[in-house]
Amino acid sequence: MENVSAVTSFIMTAYIELEAYRYLYFLCFLILYILILLFNSVLILAIYTAKGLHEPMYLFICNLAVNGLYGSTVLLPSMLGHLSSQNYERSLTHCLLQIYCLFLYGIVEFTILTVMSYDRYVAICHPLHYHLLMSPRKVTAAIVLSWVVPCVYFALYFILTTAQLSFCDRNIEKVYCSNFHLQKLSCFDTSVDNIVGMALIIVCPGLPIILILFSYAQILRICLFASKESQMKALQTCTPHLVTVMNYSVGVLFELVESSFNMSNIPHKARIFLSLYFLIIPPLLNPVIYGMSIHTIRVQIFKLFLAKEKVNSLNSR
Repeated sequence: MENVSAVTSFIMTAYIELEAYRYLYFLCFLILYILILLFNSVLILAIYTAKGLHEPMYLFICNLAVNGLYGSTVLLPSMLGHLSSQNYERSLTHCLLQIYCLFLYGIVEFTILTVMSYDRYVAICHPLHYHLLMSPRKVTAAIVLSWVVPCVYFALYFILTTAQLSFCDRNIEKVYCSNFHLQKLSCFDTSVDNIVGMALIIVCPGLPIILILFSYAQILRICLFASKESQMKALQTCTPHLVTVMNYSVGVLFELVESSFNMSNIPHKARIFLSLYFLIIPPLLNPVIYGMSIHTIRVQIFKLFLAKEKVNSLNSR
């Protein structure tokens, strides 16, 4: 057992599993990171440059893209650094900062998806009151709260629990720091912290999912009595959001199950990649889902690239 005062850094032992093909993994993660930066930046630029897209639904999509950029940037550069250097050690400060930032990414994703479901509910169930209920002031407040509330909420828990821990072991069996795994390394009983953490997990993902399900239950109720044309329109506007919610929820569910239960029957390398799902795949697929399925965004993206081609052709003359 390590001396309590001596543990000021941790060894990310999961990288040892990736060591044999680390250059291949480095290349794969680098390509994924570049694609995430490219796809989300194009989506943000398309919404920003088109005044016609400065509507609530598009602003929420833009914030989803910003959060995707933020979350992947918290994770992937540090992973690339470890894979390229073969130095799997990480300081306590860096570890605590990564835990806080990744948790913030996760909860902000859920809050934005929840606000988006409310936006769709108002648009379909109360179309005549849409501009009143989703006024610019209220949309701005919703976006600000989507970021600020998770930031403050988790900060209070984090400062009072995880940041106060002392550690007797240095080995974290993941490629990134997680709150659950850090608490397992504590020298002292963390059962109370675990209970509070479990309540936090239930509230943070659980409450948004309940609100999303409630919104779609109301939308379904309205659609049952609507015309086929209205049903198709509702399906088109809701499908991208539903796919995004399910895609993200599956990744989060695995991470929660993997952290809370013994999953030694699943190969360690498979657990490593599955634990990265909710941190990499949603930021990669979300801009593709919205960019390809929503006509107005797709048209604006085409306009951006066509305009660049025209400028390039004029410059080449």
